Amino acid sequence: MDKEITLAELAELVQGVLVGDARFRILGAAPVESAGPGDITFAENPKALSLAVKGRAGAIIGKHGDDLQGKPGILVQCPRLAFAKVLEIFAPAIPHPPEGIHPKSIVDETAVIGKNVRIGPNVTISRGAVLGDGVILYPGVYIGEGVKIGEGTVIYPNVVIREGVSIGKDVIIHGGVIIGSCGFGFATSGSKHYKIPQTGTVIIEDDVEIGANTCIDRGTMGATVIGKGTKIDNLVQIGHNVKIGENCIIVAQTGIGGSSEIGEGSVIAGHVGIKDHVKIGPGSTVAGMTLVSTNLPPGSFVSGRPARPHKEQLKMEAAVRKLPEVLEKLRETERRVSEIE
Repeated sequence: MDKEITLAELAELVQGVLVGDARFRILGAAPVESAGPGDITFAENPKALSLAVKGRAGAIIGKHGDDLQGKPGILVQCPRLAFAKVLEIFAPAIPHPPEGIHPKSIVDETAVIGKNVRIGPNVTISRGAVLGDGVILYPGVYIGEGVKIGEGTVIYPNVVIREGVSIGKDVIIHGGVIIGSCGFGFATSGSKHYKIPQTGTVIIEDDVEIGANTCIDRGTMGATVIGKGTKIDNLVQIGHNVKIGENCIIVAQTGIGGSSEIGEGSVIAGHVGIKDHVKIGPGSTVAGMTLVSTNLPPGSFVSGRPARPHKEQLKMEAAVRKLPEVLEKLRETERRVSEIE
């Protein structure tokens, strides 16, 4: 690691309380298990703190009130968030395409390209597209007609953004994502399925991150909307006319049916299925592998298939685990009754 910074400088960066030698020099950041004398690590619970103070880490980021037992460190409200900011200093820089437009890319003459853009090879930018200042497009990206991309947005290789889609500022879109493909809409007559034209669009608001190979369908009419600050994991399917509120978390392999709504600040864990036209209230949590088929009020915490309150689901799972024992007792009772008869 060729970077180093004092503990005092890190404390100022994360707005934490300095503990110990302000001049202690930090050479890197590492997890508790592998941190060495020149590294800073973090502890967000008592178990991690115990490991950190006994381990080789040179310094610790802990919670306010933690006893670092003589080790230098920084105390903050949220150690994980502070550690993330520290990692930004020591993480190796991601190589972006050079500034300008690569000669092997195709840019329509009607497209509007902002300042300081970086467009790699084999990128296609279609008629009427608008790219804001500082946009970065990695190789193989396709930008459809009339697409608008806000300043500072980064789009990684082989992303497809279809016609008319709007992308906000400071958005991160990882490789293989498709935004604005047709929603899954058909009218069935007899044995044939007639395709319903998908005439809507997709709106991705500012500061959204979309994981690799996620697909977001355009609205049948109107828009599919992803709210500001929402973070979407890999391999997520979002159907037509879905509305996802601000600052949501959507974890991998979730499928969200068309015209569903997810309220702001909600967390949808991995492998969740959400039926079409379902409304999930703000601040809700849906546990992994849950099937949501009915509306949920604000602040819900559900699990199971179908979804039910998490505490209720845990009781049902506990009861199911006792079934073999209950069945054995029932068989024994039947045997005794049979002998009496």
